[in-house]
Amino acid sequence: MNMKSQKFRKSAELFGAICGGLIISLPAMPQALAQESIPKVNPCPRIFYEEPHNNQVVVPPGCPPNAITQRLAAQGLLPVPATRSQDQTKLGVGGEVPQPGVSSPGPARGDQSQQPIPEGGSTNQPPQTPIATIALNNGKVDIRLVNDTAANITFQVIGDTAPRSLQGKSDVILQSLNAPVTVTFQRDDGGQLLVTPQASSDPGKLEVRFNEATDAAQGRSAMRIEKNGSVFLN
Repeated sequence: MNMKSQKFRKSAELFGAICGGLIISLPAMPQALAQESIPKVNPCPRIFYEEPHNNQVVVPPGCPPNAITQRLAAQGLLPVPATRSQDQTKLGVGGEVPQPGVSSPGPARGDQSQQPIPEGGSTNQPPQTPIATIALNNGKVDIRLVNDTAANITFQVIGDTAPRSLQGKSDVILQSLNAPVTVTFQRDDGGQLLVTPQASSDPGKLEVRFNEATDAAQGRSAMRIEKNGSVFLN
């Protein structure tokens, strides 16, 4: 009788240990499955290289430069961008592989690193003359954009805001921007912009008026304010 009791007790203990191990491991399984199901976000999706983003949105640091990023870097308004691998630009925002036939840009040629551009121009351009000079307010500036045209204007504060729309005959105030700061802008109808910055008597305030440019050579698409308050247009 004692032998049967001992065998029964050992069997019960073994069964309890197996069940306990299963109960402990069950909560970890959904977490592992949940982690595997979360897609990796690609920082350099191909949408940055498709219109209209190719000419409107600056890519994040480390991504192969698109058209507007290359243009602003050449004008000395952005640091020369470093590049990621070509495989990253083949992925979408969530890391999905694009469909066949959809082209993806390759990395820029050469060894490019994020080195600052000298004030007023790139390394292979002569220094520019500032269009205006303002007194910053503790290194910050408020910019009032005034659209005097009838067309909508898309603008972006690089590294601060996403592209935004400024309707015709309207204005907007961008507050407490840290210098140096770069603002890009373009007419949605493809026309050229005549840009006129005007410093205010109040420190740290700048008004920028947009008008239609009759000459393509007058057209401007970017403005940069340096730490010393110098304002440049490109």
